[in-house]
Amino acid sequence: MWATRSGFSWRLLLFSCVFLESLSQDFVGQTQFICTSVPKDVDICAATLQNSVPGEDLKTTVMQLRETVLQQKETIINQKETIRELTSKLARCESQSGGVEPGDARPGGRRKEAGTKNTMGDVSRGPAETLTQLSQTLQSLNRFRRLNSASNNSVQTNSLKDLLQSKIDDLEKHPGLRNETEQRGKVESTLTSLHQRITDLEKGQRENRPLDKFQLTFPLRTNYMYAKVKKSLPEMYALTVCMWLKSNASPGVGTPFSYAVPGQANELVLIEWGNNPMEILINDKVAKLPFLINDGKWHHICVTWTTRDGVWEAYQDGVKRGGGENLAPYHPIKPQGLLILGQEQDTYGGGFDATQAFVGDLANFHIWDRKLSEGEIYNLATCSSKAQVGNVFAWMETSLDIYGGASKWTFEACRHLN
Repeated sequence: MWATRSGFSWRLLLFSCVFLESLSQDFVGQTQFICTSVPKDVDICAATLQNSVPGEDLKTTVMQLRETVLQQKETIINQKETIRELTSKLARCESQSGGVEPGDARPGGRRKEAGTKNTMGDVSRGPAETLTQLSQTLQSLNRFRRLNSASNNSVQTNSLKDLLQSKIDDLEKHPGLRNETEQRGKVESTLTSLHQRITDLEKGQRENRPLDKFQLTFPLRTNYMYAKVKKSLPEMYALTVCMWLKSNASPGVGTPFSYAVPGQANELVLIEWGNNPMEILINDKVAKLPFLINDGKWHHICVTWTTRDGVWEAYQDGVKRGGGENLAPYHPIKPQGLLILGQEQDTYGGGFDATQAFVGDLANFHIWDRKLSEGEIYNLATCSSKAQVGNVFAWMETSLDIYGGASKWTFEACRHLN
């Protein structure tokens, strides 16, 4: 009887080893076989599972981690989809409103006004609007006739006209370009070619033209057309800034110039944006100027300022139009900044906003580190032989670097008044 039971137990032990060996074949790599005696009244599978608990715990942990990773991945995908949806809604809102509500602050201390016209720049344009802008540029080719008469080079002008017309025809045939970035890139490339052709045409006049007898033209509102003054301004406790301007842009002529220093983008800015009057900013403090200049005619404007009590005066066409005080009192204009013509800087040397870009013509831009008298300003506005040039910055072609298709033309101050 005992021998029978003993033989049966050994058969169970042998069967358990064989069963474990068959299970081990499911694993990859080195294996180890462990034989364990099992009482005859205990289920072999249950006993085997009890001995493999550590491995099962590990497998369960791995499965839980895998499930957690999958859940996190799904959450990330959902969040990305939400972000894309919100971004799309924000873009539609911006395209409809043209900016935030008046009075809302934005980087650089400036504000956008609701209803401001969208332009090429930070806000993308559609093919139809791009086509309209190129058509306007093509219309401006009438100015080339003046260059042709001086340089007798009609071949280059006709070539330029054909280039722009070809660009317009291309847009008409393919209104659905792949994306807005591609459209803007092609427009910028065309305008760069336009600028290069203008430069070529000007070479024939340059030798016979004084370096200060020129004007800058900004035909479109963009965030890439501008001129950079090569040298910085010194520290100034008083200043006078004067220039000739011509524009019929609406609403607002934009930003004739901006001077930014590290840490203060609005160190010295002249701007007319939206339906607001023209303003001068010093250290981000604002004074509204009594200028009316967006009639498409040339106007001479000057602004004087002293740090003592922040006293300022504004002159248009040689006549004092207004003045005030408490404009950044006892704050000297900081040195080592960057002076840009045609764009408003939201950051030092950048952050251009197309809606605040200058549109029109600018010439004879001068800066002094003192307050000019009324007589000196009148001499400038009437092109008197006694008129002085700026002792901080004087209007010279060699003092500027021009970018983005802004063009230079011969300009004789006051010739239009005769």
